Amino acid sequence: MPFRRIVLLAVWALLAAQSWTHAQTQADPERAVPSTQAGAARQVPRVVARDGMVVTAHPLATAAGLEILRKGGNAVDALIAASFALNVVEPQSSGIGGGGFILIWSAKEKRPVTIDGREEAPAAATPDWMLGEDGKPVPFPERITGGKAVAVPGLAAALDKASERFGRLPFGEVVKPALALAKNGIEVSPRMAAALAEHRERLARFPATRKIFFDETGEPLKAGVLLKQTDLWASFLVIAANGAPGFYRGPIADAVVAAVNQAPVRPGKFSAADLQAYDAPLREPVRGNYRGYEVIGMGPPSSGGPTLIEMLNLLETRDFWKLEPGSPRWAHAFVQASRLAYADREAFLGDADWVQTPLAGLLDKAFAARRATELAWDAPLAPVQPGRPAGAPGTAAAWNGFEESPSTTHLVAVDHEGNVAAATNTIEQAFGSGMVVPNWGFFLNNEMTDFSAQPADAEGRPLANRVEGGRQPRRSALDSASSLGGKRPRSSMAPTLVLQDGKPLLVIGSPGGPRIIQFVAELLLRVIDQKMSLQDAIAAPHLTHLGGTTAIEPALADPAFVAVLQSLGHKVQTTEQASGLHGVWFDPATGELHSGVDPRREGSAAGF
Repeated sequence: MPFRRIVLLAVWALLAAQSWTHAQTQADPERAVPSTQAGAARQVPRVVARDGMVVTAHPLATAAGLEILRKGGNAVDALIAASFALNVVEPQSSGIGGGGFILIWSAKEKRPVTIDGREEAPAAATPDWMLGEDGKPVPFPERITGGKAVAVPGLAAALDKASERFGRLPFGEVVKPALALAKNGIEVSPRMAAALAEHRERLARFPATRKIFFDETGEPLKAGVLLKQTDLWASFLVIAANGAPGFYRGPIADAVVAAVNQAPVRPGKFSAADLQAYDAPLREPVRGNYRGYEVIGMGPPSSGGPTLIEMLNLLETRDFWKLEPGSPRWAHAFVQASRLAYADREAFLGDADWVQTPLAGLLDKAFAARRATELAWDAPLAPVQPGRPAGAPGTAAAWNGFEESPSTTHLVAVDHEGNVAAATNTIEQAFGSGMVVPNWGFFLNNEMTDFSAQPADAEGRPLANRVEGGRQPRRSALDSASSLGGKRPRSSMAPTLVLQDGKPLLVIGSPGGPRIIQFVAELLLRVIDQKMSLQDAIAAPHLTHLGGTTAIEPALADPAFVAVLQSLGHKVQTTEQASGLHGVWFDPATGELHSGVDPRREGSAAGF
């Protein structure tokens, strides 16, 4: 028997020493009310609980988190369990080969904490990383695949940090439900099967990917097929026994470096030192206030929290809540605020350890008041330029020329003590780079494509989000400021907590690339301004603006509504939008927990 197999079996026996069962806990039918929001893709039970709740993008991951809560784990433990389980059941969206951001509310300390598990550039990366021999960006469909697209993964470190600092149960214990799912197998979901079919040509280029996710005839796995992932199980065993060091050092790390550097498509330049040096630091959360509600989110390298808060500040200057919800004027004002905030996002936000980021200036309500005067809100759309927040450098603004992938996931856990844990995890494109690490069973991200493809603007000014290699001090970290880190690409992920009178009222987040910020903003405005229930606010049709196009979901496509928007300069596109909003609303009167699940995906909530 190979030595690797002997070691893994020994670790498995050790972890399984205590008997345990993995039960799929369903919502109490007596406490579940179907969502009847018009236009919802499916009916979603509204779960109400008192002592704990988990909401994720897949029922098996939700069950894994709830199992850990029932075993005495806290919200952080449940979040970790669900994150590992999602790697098994939703590998197209997240996993240990990717990264994520974690937002935690400590009920005992009454304070928020954020953990940055964003992937980072390898030391050998250069500003021309995404350029071809002609000096132009490699076409996006090509640059998302293969070794050069891979950034150093961060999720394993972030989950380990969360467990060490804020968890209650041993790390190995919370990984157990995912171990069972990987070893015993799960049915391929319709979403996974559809993603495999859509990306079959990319995925087929990698033997280790074909081995797991294609059948004997060379076809991608179909929905309903039993998928056992013994290589991923082996990875989980090592990590369960050793924590993050089991991923960033030793045979898994060696296999990651080899997979990237020997990739059959666009090989990269990883070193063992790139993985060994990775750290998931604590960061200071960003804070804002909308109509008396405190809004807390993730700061750089994510643009999610700062851009969301700037949008809310801008809308507050316009008495936005007085507009008729869903009216053309409401929609036009929302788009105007988005355009101003996104222009500032493009100009100023990046990895604050590497570029000057005028965070305080962007969050300042006085800046929003000045910024709001820079356009005629009720007039047709006209070009907008970045503002000049306090502390702004002379950084160029430029649209990246692509949309970040919606193949991300968001999950939330709450425990009986009132602790809250929320995470938005990703591997960027569906199935990331397309590469599974041979013998270890997980996909590697393609997060390098979240950097700007061009290193500079037309005048040669460096872009804030350009690719850069090497290491710099983590000056914005709370717990590792003296260490060195690689540059991290700007993200739009926005795990968000809303406080009312100093207590959690709402925790929410979503996948969806740069539209994440608008998805979350829409939801907050519906819950705070319109007093909608969380589930109805999530199921309501989306309206977002990106790249010069206003996208509306079919339920909004009333000809009169569209005609008014077009008269105001909107290029309107009717399309379903790939949100995955998941959250929990805390009833201030009863203390009950109310679930929110996006009907556009296959997620679920469960509680007790």
